[in-house]
Amino acid sequence: MDKALGVLELIGGAAEGMSNADLLEVAGLPKTTLYRILATLVERGLVRRDPVKRVYRLGFRYLELVRNAYLQPDLVAAASAELRSLRDLTGETAYLAVLDGAAVMSLERCDGAHSKRSAAALGQSKPLHCTGQGKAILSHLPADDRDALLRTISYDALTRFTITDRRRLQIELGITAARGYAIDDEEIVEGVRCVAAPIIDPAGKVRGALSVAGPAYRLSLVRLELLGPELAEAGRRVGSQLAGNRTRIDSNGIEPVSENWAFHGAFPCWSAHHNSVYWADTMAPAIRCFDGRQDRIVARMESPIMAMHLLGDRLFVDLGNERMWVSLDGEVERVEGVSAWNDPSITVICVDRASRAWACQRSDDEAGCRVGPILEDGRFMTHWRVGEPIEAMVMTQTDKDAYAIAPDSGTLYLLKSPETAGKASVRRVASMPKGSGRLSGLALDAEGGIWTGLKDGWSLVRFSEDGNVDTLKSLPIAAPTGIAIASLPEGPVLYVTSDRHLQSLELLNTAPWSGMLLRVRLTGQASSAGK
Repeated sequence: MDKALGVLELIGGAAEGMSNADLLEVAGLPKTTLYRILATLVERGLVRRDPVKRVYRLGFRYLELVRNAYLQPDLVAAASAELRSLRDLTGETAYLAVLDGAAVMSLERCDGAHSKRSAAALGQSKPLHCTGQGKAILSHLPADDRDALLRTISYDALTRFTITDRRRLQIELGITAARGYAIDDEEIVEGVRCVAAPIIDPAGKVRGALSVAGPAYRLSLVRLELLGPELAEAGRRVGSQLAGNRTRIDSNGIEPVSENWAFHGAFPCWSAHHNSVYWADTMAPAIRCFDGRQDRIVARMESPIMAMHLLGDRLFVDLGNERMWVSLDGEVERVEGVSAWNDPSITVICVDRASRAWACQRSDDEAGCRVGPILEDGRFMTHWRVGEPIEAMVMTQTDKDAYAIAPDSGTLYLLKSPETAGKASVRRVASMPKGSGRLSGLALDAEGGIWTGLKDGWSLVRFSEDGNVDTLKSLPIAAPTGIAIASLPEGPVLYVTSDRHLQSLELLNTAPWSGMLLRVRLTGQASSAGK
């Protein structure tokens, strides 16, 4: 373990990554040992190999582990602007900290402007009883939780000013709660003072603390008392952006079915044979599966996922620079050979009922794109030419005609085949104004209704075959990205993926389900657009 952790630290400390030769030179390990360690770390997702620069970097599994360790993923992002403001206001180093068992841990830091400044390491645990952050958090914990923590603390004297008596500490916590901020008067490091305030979410739960620390000769007690109300206001502003544990949203037959959110959920695929929906987190690249009971990760990818479709019993995954076949139990195999499957100008956008892939091809000398199937021999055949890029397509029940959306213009197209229309044709069926939202995702229900999402429009819309909007379904998220329809014993449902990483913190406070896989029940739930 020591050797493996040493390799991890070397890779994590190299901004540009490390090659095999670099690691052999620096790690001081035998070649076979190093390669065995690297293989294991890559397999577990903790390290990934950049196929272009041929270097090792930290893997995306680290991103997920760190995200989970934050307890609330939005806390650091919500506090970032306030940390910078506090640094600019004081010239001193500003910190964000959270409770870590019986200690307090720094999550983020904004360094001060002075050459001599506080510089506590991120991730470092510090005692609760002698730090401003610890006292700020303790002052707003429920009484039973606070008392239980105070009984476990070892009241060690780290300086001659450290509070070492529990009763005296409880008195100071009462003062801290009343005035809204805590002071560390050289209690953990002589010559360093700190002022801190708690972060309370809308549900009343203490989530962490903001603090400013610096040399005692610059941060006099008088100055700390002037800064205290500023810290308290900053803490309140951060807390107001956090979702908290609120009452469940009345979302009219809509519920999240994934426990964890994705940075950018997309490409939901329904497998009737497995009664499961497969979907992707494109940015922390992973393929996930919800089987009606739990959502789990099937496989992790080394690059962002550009497209994903279910063909029979395996998934076709487009990673941009390479393409993969992924079995439903997570085995990954690179797509080999020279064919449309590996042509970077061709993107798979649809799979019909016969598990035949349909794709669009774009070229630099054409404004639009060509659309057609990928044949059994791997060739791409053009059926239609569309005058603008299309993002999603769905075949009709006959598997001959298709509907497609062009988000740039907000247009829903009907692509008629020669078998049904005498010649191939492309017809505009409907269009949505940009103010309604950007078309995103496409699915066809059993009655022939065409469903699409309105990104930044907080809704799903259903078009009838003649192009009229006959149903509007409000969503508790701003940016739906993909739709899959499933016929279940209790009735038809839509599975909807959504974006999270591009949404503002203020919006996420209103839409905490952003990034989750949502299940939308249709029977008796959809509300008419005309009402």
